[in-house]
Amino acid sequence: MIHPLFANRSPGGPTFTEHSSIPAGSDQRIINLVVMRYVFHDQLDAVLGDLAEICSDVERAVTLATRALLSGDASLAEQVISGDADIDRARERVEDNALAILSLQAPVAGDLRVVVSALRMVSELERMGDLSVHVAKVARLRTPNVAVPEQAYATICRMAEVAESMVGRAAEIIKSRDVEAAQVLRDEDEEMDRLRRSSFTELLGADWTGGIEAAVDVALLGRYYERIADHAVSVANRVVFIVTGENPRAV
Repeated sequence: MIHPLFANRSPGGPTFTEHSSIPAGSDQRIINLVVMRYVFHDQLDAVLGDLAEICSDVERAVTLATRALLSGDASLAEQVISGDADIDRARERVEDNALAILSLQAPVAGDLRVVVSALRMVSELERMGDLSVHVAKVARLRTPNVAVPEQAYATICRMAEVAESMVGRAAEIIKSRDVEAAQVLRDEDEEMDRLRRSSFTELLGADWTGGIEAAVDVALLGRYYERIADHAVSVANRVVFIVTGENPRAV
């Protein structure tokens, strides 16, 4: 199905959507135009569908990396690290498809917003996957021990939960093009920021007994989860831009 956003809205020209029909007696040029629009919009929908799938893969990577971190499971950590190659290849496919659309279809207006935003979004998603690998590498470095000391355990657990939730929400926002859900995601990011500040308070407090090595690990982990959340918000903002043509970060 073609999203209504992707209808042809050229000034003075016909508008074609998934509900359009070809009038009887239409010449071959009109038929060809309608067919081309269907194919073009199927290509756009496919690109956004691929982005949602990559986002779901990233969500799984965040989940597995966190399990490895909190359990000291080296096999899970290795699974995340090796699996990142799949996310990288998926990113390359989306880029190839988007660039092909740019070169062959010469999209304008809302269609161009979709393609350009897709190129930006897939870079954000790849970076989220890389950050999951960073978490997994911290877990692997400290196995068979758990990298997170007891003093920071609750905060890191919550940061991981928020990050995972935000990535999952981002995938749904890509699928639904839900502008209101994107705003909710931005609000959720505020909790992540509060957790990050709380983590620093724990690390710099006089009662910290975890030692320097653990403090470095916790500081890095906090940064990784925070950045995953930031990228999820960026992805949601791109969806808002696709739907409305407005940059929510400028509001």
